[in-house]
Amino acid sequence: MSDDDELVRGSGNLFRDLGHPDADREQLRALLAARIIGVLDERGLTVRAAQEATGVAAADFSRIRQARLGRFTIDRLMGILAGLGQQVEVTVSVRPRGVAAAHL
Repeated sequence: MSDDDELVRGSGNLFRDLGHPDADREQLRALLAARIIGVLDERGLTVRAAQEATGVAAADFSRIRQARLGRFTIDRLMGILAGLGQQVEVTVSVRPRGVAAAHL
């Protein structure tokens, strides 16, 4: 970093920092997908084994692993976690836009 460079801190939400219009929703989907991947890795489950355990298509687990989340709703991702034996707890803080980042 040179003396002319200014350090800019992120908001904690990459999607917001990049100007995505649905930043909070995308952040939550990414966090849920990361947890799904974490559970699969912790248990050593292949996408096929995850399909057998949950009834969710192996192709969907592949999409999640590839961060192709466009077809997944938050509710669906939470349901997949439930199918993997996880309990999801959500805390919501609502503030006007432009004020400190919402905690999801």
